[in-house]
Amino acid sequence: MADSSNSAGTSQAKPTPPKPQNPVWRMMGMPNVRLRLPSRNWMIFFTITGSFTAALVYDRREKRHAQQKWCDLVAHLSKETLPIEQTRRKLTVFLAAPPGDGLRTARDHFKEYIKPILVAAALDYQVIEGRREGDIRAALSERTRKQRKKAGEPSTVEDDATSTEDVIADARSRLGVIDEPGPKGDLVVGRHTWKEYIRGVHEGWLGPLDPPQPTVAAVEESSPESLAPPESDTSAEGTAPNTETILDMASETTPETTPETTPEQKDTPEKKEEEKKEEKKKPTGPKPSYLPVADYPSRSLPPSFPQDSLDGSVPIPHQHLLGFLNTPIRIYRYLNQRVVADNIGREVAGIVLASQTRPYHDSSLGASSEFSADSAPSSDVIAGNYEQQTVLEEEEREWHKSVHKKDEANPDKEREWLDDVVLDPRIASRMQRYVLSPEEEARSQRIAQGSEYILGEERPAPVPFWQRMWVKYGYGEDEETLRRKPIIGNIDDEYN
Repeated sequence: MADSSNSAGTSQAKPTPPKPQNPVWRMMGMPNVRLRLPSRNWMIFFTITGSFTAALVYDRREKRHAQQKWCDLVAHLSKETLPIEQTRRKLTVFLAAPPGDGLRTARDHFKEYIKPILVAAALDYQVIEGRREGDIRAALSERTRKQRKKAGEPSTVEDDATSTEDVIADARSRLGVIDEPGPKGDLVVGRHTWKEYIRGVHEGWLGPLDPPQPTVAAVEESSPESLAPPESDTSAEGTAPNTETILDMASETTPETTPETTPEQKDTPEKKEEEKKEEKKKPTGPKPSYLPVADYPSRSLPPSFPQDSLDGSVPIPHQHLLGFLNTPIRIYRYLNQRVVADNIGREVAGIVLASQTRPYHDSSLGASSEFSADSAPSSDVIAGNYEQQTVLEEEEREWHKSVHKKDEANPDKEREWLDDVVLDPRIASRMQRYVLSPEEEARSQRIAQGSEYILGEERPAPVPFWQRMWVKYGYGEDEETLRRKPIIGNIDDEYN
């Protein structure tokens, strides 16, 4: 019995009292909180949020390092001096609203991945934007036609409207300002923009300078005679009264008060015509194409066509996935922007440095530069399988389903985004693509490792974290800013 009582006493022993609180915390009014593991639900919450935050911070850090690597690779170009009569080398950037979305998405993509490298190299660039399908094709073809007209090709259509670019170019030519000698290039963002770019290049170089004449059916529909009632055209044996006869009869039967109202009545049609002219609707879409795809074989190259090669181009990927069910894929891409920044940075650095170009691959067995006149308007027109046809092709599968809908009201309407990419071998063989040379690729790796920096400069000493925060968010100033500050002496002799 004694053993049982002792065991019961030990089991009913009082728990150990909690450790007394630190007097400092007690005086500050802090509660006596014991360190312990959180509950199961809190552990799940902290694990999910902590993992996502860590993945996001790591990705943005690596993305910043990747972009800085490519910026340092091309930054030596900004240190080069130019003569006062030369302007900086200019690139052309083609941006179009992605299928199913607006232009802001394409602009953000350009500002986030492409623009930092262009700014680091101090290059000038011109952006050609397209809000609707076909805008890029129309703008590029019109630009090429203007270039051909300036080269001296005859044209019956005179452009009365003068653009701002023409005014600036004319002023620079009068002042003797010329462009920096060197290769130019085109940056094409996205598969949809690339397809319009290819179509615009062919239309601009192979198409006519003057717009095609409208068909007979279109002329009959738009002519004012067709809008008149049929009775006026088919009056039998002159039984229908003439317009002049009606006016004479009306003038004879009008009372004396008619002369007072006649001027107002005469002015009314003129005012209506003026109002109609002012209320003319703006064009609802881009200009129609001057050259169908089926007419590629029958067209000859213009005299101003470059004999060696066209300006180099670089297609830039722009993956844009929409839809609620694609949320897991979108989250994965959101946390892997470092890969996109590295790939796009390599392509942009290649066109900025312009150190190496290569022709687009042609996997055809026998490519010829001439076509037969009876070829069909399809992919059979091309003489082989060119690289330009498959560039960024994987993006096409992610387009919104609304883009793939056919226009039932006008099934024969050209769809640049949906139609196959058709190339003329004479143009496809002269297209060049900028690539990064192996030497520059190796130098970028050394920059990433920290063993090399901008050409002609030494890597600055690392700045501590607290000092960076003090400079960025506090009242501190970095050494470069302090070095640029002017040192002003005691001008007023205040202490003498």
